[in-house]
Amino acid sequence: MKAISLYKATGWSLVEFSIRRPKLVMLLAGLLTLIFLTQFPKIRTDTNPKHMLPETSDVRVWNDKVDKTFALYEDTIVVGVENGASDAGVLNKDTLGRIARVTDAILALEGVASRDVNGFTTITNVTVEEGTLKVGPLMPAAPKTDAEVANLKSSLFGNPLFLDRIISRDGKTTAIYVPLEKGANGAEIADKIRDIVAKEKGASVGNERYYIAGDPVARDTFGAEMFKLMAIFSPIAGGIMFAAIQYMFRSLVLSAAMMGVSMVAIIWSMGLLIGVGFPVHIMSSMAPVFLMAIATDSIHIFNEFYFRYREQSGDKRDKLMAIRETMAAVSRPVRFTALATAAGFAVMLFMNIIPVQVFGGLIAFGTVVLRLLSFSFIPAVLTFVREDKLAAAAGDVGQDRTARLLGHLGAFGAIRPRLTVAVAVALVAVSVWGTSKIHVNNNLVAWFKAGSEIRVADTAMNAALGGTSLGYVVVEGKEADFMKRPEAMRWLEGLQRHLETLPVVGKTFSVADYVKRINRVLHEDDANYDIVPDTQDGIGQYLFLFSMSAKPSDLDNVVDPTFAKANLWVQMKTWDADAMRQVSAAAEEYHKAHPLAATVKPAGIAYFNLVWNEEVLGDLVLGLGLALVVVLAILALDFRSFKWALVAYVPLLLTILLIYGVVGFAGKDFDMPLSVMSTLSLGMAVDFAIHFVSRFRQRRAEVGAGETPAETLEESLAWTAARPGKGIMRNAILFAAAFSVMMAAPLTPYIAVGAFIVSMMLLSALLTLMLLPALVMLARHFLIEEN
Repeated sequence: MKAISLYKATGWSLVEFSIRRPKLVMLLAGLLTLIFLTQFPKIRTDTNPKHMLPETSDVRVWNDKVDKTFALYEDTIVVGVENGASDAGVLNKDTLGRIARVTDAILALEGVASRDVNGFTTITNVTVEEGTLKVGPLMPAAPKTDAEVANLKSSLFGNPLFLDRIISRDGKTTAIYVPLEKGANGAEIADKIRDIVAKEKGASVGNERYYIAGDPVARDTFGAEMFKLMAIFSPIAGGIMFAAIQYMFRSLVLSAAMMGVSMVAIIWSMGLLIGVGFPVHIMSSMAPVFLMAIATDSIHIFNEFYFRYREQSGDKRDKLMAIRETMAAVSRPVRFTALATAAGFAVMLFMNIIPVQVFGGLIAFGTVVLRLLSFSFIPAVLTFVREDKLAAAAGDVGQDRTARLLGHLGAFGAIRPRLTVAVAVALVAVSVWGTSKIHVNNNLVAWFKAGSEIRVADTAMNAALGGTSLGYVVVEGKEADFMKRPEAMRWLEGLQRHLETLPVVGKTFSVADYVKRINRVLHEDDANYDIVPDTQDGIGQYLFLFSMSAKPSDLDNVVDPTFAKANLWVQMKTWDADAMRQVSAAAEEYHKAHPLAATVKPAGIAYFNLVWNEEVLGDLVLGLGLALVVVLAILALDFRSFKWALVAYVPLLLTILLIYGVVGFAGKDFDMPLSVMSTLSLGMAVDFAIHFVSRFRQRRAEVGAGETPAETLEESLAWTAARPGKGIMRNAILFAAAFSVMMAAPLTPYIAVGAFIVSMMLLSALLTLMLLPALVMLARHFLIEEN
């Protein structure tokens, strides 16, 4: 980043221009803000997890191919019905009548692929009537008599295709699988289904419970909640920051200036994002709070300005001179903290997850805007503060209790450096242990709190039935009719039984189940014939008969038109990415133990989540590595000393390690938002070290030079902790205050990010003010000679 000169060496200075023409600067800022604001009506949102990775990514290309080959739907809502109050469970006339009416109403909803909804009234049942194969709906109409209910029960529990899929083994829970047309909004359709259910009396008198679960419900509900939170938390965070700044400086003008800077940066950044056509994802929805927090780095300008103004002699106080001196003192650290923050976010442009790339570029741009405003808008605003208000608000360093306390903190580290560093080393050892316990995992449903409707529904459905998380295992032979071979069909059946031994798998389903069912019913429902026939012709005839009467999707979903490929459905009882990893590993293990001339490959949304999870882990390593190198380079560039850069690096690394350790010990899954925060934290927390070291070295140049320095090294460190340190602590408090509101969110990623950033800022500030003085004292013979 090109340095902004505060002097007139080139004949022009942005700061000087701003304090000479403050009204013009504020007018230009206002006009540009209005231009960016005009883009807001074009805002689009996107919470589809598929869009986390590029369209050309292998997993997206493969999943799209599988969806097309097997006529699959991208999204499916699972509607659960539970009746635990009745011994008969859901198999009673009243409940079945309501299920039939609810299903009929769902079929009429726009956006529902009604032809392929599967429930009691729509799922295909294979039976025999007078020696002829009969394929039709399981329950064409709600039973009117107890005998009809008994027949339905017999059909359900006598068919393995239905058990754990549309009926629980205790008969108390059923499910309706509602596939959605492409582009349908899962949250909106879920709300319409809730309205349908609410009209049924049984749902309101406690006899039955209705659950609505599935990936599209969680995803689209998360998207809707995300924007509600953005609209609620941004102004709350702004209000908290405003109140904190007002308490610190007791000047409405300065408080308004700080908030004005953050609002301008938010509008410019979001306006640019929307204007160039990017949708708003979960990460970019957090941008307003991030930019508000990053804007707090300007607190160092206000902090130093008050010190400078107070130090001027009574009647000879010159506000403009105080502004010039302030900007001269803080110019370099403010510029380099902006560079470090922008670079930390820009590193994300090299990651693989698209929303993370967009977020990184967005905040990097916003950070540059904030620093531009720091050298223009803020100096301009300072010119409007009345002299009497400044005199009343400016605090005396010598009488400032906060500054004295921070000075004592820095002095402790300087006087007892070995003890301070020893404690830090012990914390490192414990943190490394905790970090080793971190588990990287993404689970969209777990992004809702445990008591939320979505979590409750998902938990109930997973406990009663096969599971709401769906993955596929595609088996592909080398020639047409490969899957009609008895050995291939039996191999597929064997793979199902092997996968069902996994605790995470609740139900599997394939073309082999249809073949076995047809074989059994054509042999008078003899259980001995619940097997794959011995001939390819027999299997081919069964599948032909089935295709003549069944819904097209019944066969299309499990085998391709050439019968070269089969699609094995796997229902899992958790959305954890690790569940699909276990399925994939088990399929590979079975293939090795039972060789078959075919390829075996996972697919589906659960497989996408697994690949996405691995990309998150890869991005975590890549992002951290790049950020570590970039931040170290910026520190070395700022200090013009690699040794000083290494020393300033230590509090930053210790902060990250401590927080990682806590995450590991707490057993919190390390998901995408946390992995992104870990990279960003390097760019943000390094600001404190830059301010501390830069101002300390300035101080030593002023009072520590010569044979008889005016101040000892320990005193200079205490002064740095007291005066610039007060700005550091104020910065940390404001930053933490902005993110603290996120800890009240109903969505766990917001809570985790809020807690992570609050902890990081406060801990980093304390370590900077205490550990850095200790490190400087221990390494003084290597550092001071370079100063």
